Amino acid sequence: MVEVTETATPANPSPAPTTLGELRASGATYRSVKAELRANLLARLGAGRPSLPGMVGFEDTVLPEVERALIAGHDLVLLGERGQGKTRLIRTLVGLLDEWTPVLVGSELNEHPLHPVSVWAHRQVAEHGDATPVGWLHRSDRFGEKLATPDTSVGDLIGDVDPIKVAEGRTLGDPETVHYGLVPRTNRGIFSVNELPDLAERIQVALLNVLEERDIQIRGYRVRLPLDLLLVASANPEDYTNRGRIITPLKDRFGAEVRTHYPIELADEIRLLHQEAQTSWSGRDGGGDTADGSGFDVPVVPEHLVEIVARFTRLVRESSHVDQRSGVSARFAIAGLETITASAVRRAAIAGETRPVARVVDLPSVVPASRGKVEFADAGSDPDDERELEVLEHLLRQATAQTFRARCAGLDLTGLQEHFTGGETVESGELVPAPALLGQLGTIPKLAELLGRLGVPEGEQSAEQAAAAVEFALEGLYLTRRLAKDTDGTRTVYGA
Repeated sequence: MVEVTETATPANPSPAPTTLGELRASGATYRSVKAELRANLLARLGAGRPSLPGMVGFEDTVLPEVERALIAGHDLVLLGERGQGKTRLIRTLVGLLDEWTPVLVGSELNEHPLHPVSVWAHRQVAEHGDATPVGWLHRSDRFGEKLATPDTSVGDLIGDVDPIKVAEGRTLGDPETVHYGLVPRTNRGIFSVNELPDLAERIQVALLNVLEERDIQIRGYRVRLPLDLLLVASANPEDYTNRGRIITPLKDRFGAEVRTHYPIELADEIRLLHQEAQTSWSGRDGGGDTADGSGFDVPVVPEHLVEIVARFTRLVRESSHVDQRSGVSARFAIAGLETITASAVRRAAIAGETRPVARVVDLPSVVPASRGKVEFADAGSDPDDERELEVLEHLLRQATAQTFRARCAGLDLTGLQEHFTGGETVESGELVPAPALLGQLGTIPKLAELLGRLGVPEGEQSAEQAAAAVEFALEGLYLTRRLAKDTDGTRTVYGA
């Protein structure tokens, strides 16, 4: 389940003041964005609340560094390989802003009524005085971001002359003929530049004043706007530290550099999967049907399968066959778990099961679906190289064996093994329903103990849950060389 952050929708209505006079009378004061972030962060820390909820595995490593940077009032750059949660972390920072902040109605720069900065804003206050209209901006609208691409221009980020305003009669040189870019339009907010080294050097130069002097320069205009914002950038460590990809003065202007990482502990990897993996089946109405009216119950992915996907992801990251500079994104694991869920739902639709439960037989679907998310270090010129699939399949079997040993150590499975002593076999497959699988085994000794070991609550045990547990045990016995297995396409046969 994805944790809902405080940026999504307003939890409270906007405050009452609608004019500058009412705002002054309410006792409101102006404070900078960084002071706002600092105060709200310290309040959370003092109350024992998570500073950036939803960031899994960063509690003792990344988050303390980010917290220190925010308290110090530093702009920061996050360095890490793909899929380490850099963008998620940046967007979560918005939750530290005040829920509502006052702005001058009509201001392109989100100017605070008590702290106008543009010529237009000063004129508004001078003309209307205490009757100057005041609006309220939610924190979700105080975030801007730009993915650095080769075609990004100074006009996109900073601004340029607006020919329409000139055609309306204003003269060149008038600051009001400027069309502001993304950075000034995020004034009094948080602006993010993703993949910073991909910006051309001349575009990086345009950010120097934003980071140090906190103003902008547009062509030959004599305009100085004291911008109030937090600038956060993300980059790949190799690109960021490689001379020539980013200009040295820009690196020097960032107050803090924070390195991200993939989950260090297996438990964090599993927590991340539970939080992020989702499907259209994630909720159902009060009548028991799924939200889309399909009639299926909510799909179940047993905990041992989640652990297999987590271990598989970690093994792929550690493999010598994988390009370590590219990394293996958290999206690799998330997409894999969603694919397994989809395979279970597909079987339920075809085989007539009313409760889709993922089984070991659904695991092979992860390999072809996730192949494109891995950069192999020794990839040949042939994009259909079967060796890549063999590597992933081997690592998936290894992850399954590790999970079996961890979860079923000391469990007596001799009763299940004895079923095969007389030459009997058990056939499974991605379209074999749970009753058909269990019917081939008859009474299974110590099934309740197996289900309990795999975390299935006694009141939730069903044929589908039992089939998932038994198939996992069969696969584990095969991987520990206590059973044989023959696989032919979608058909899997276990035997002595």
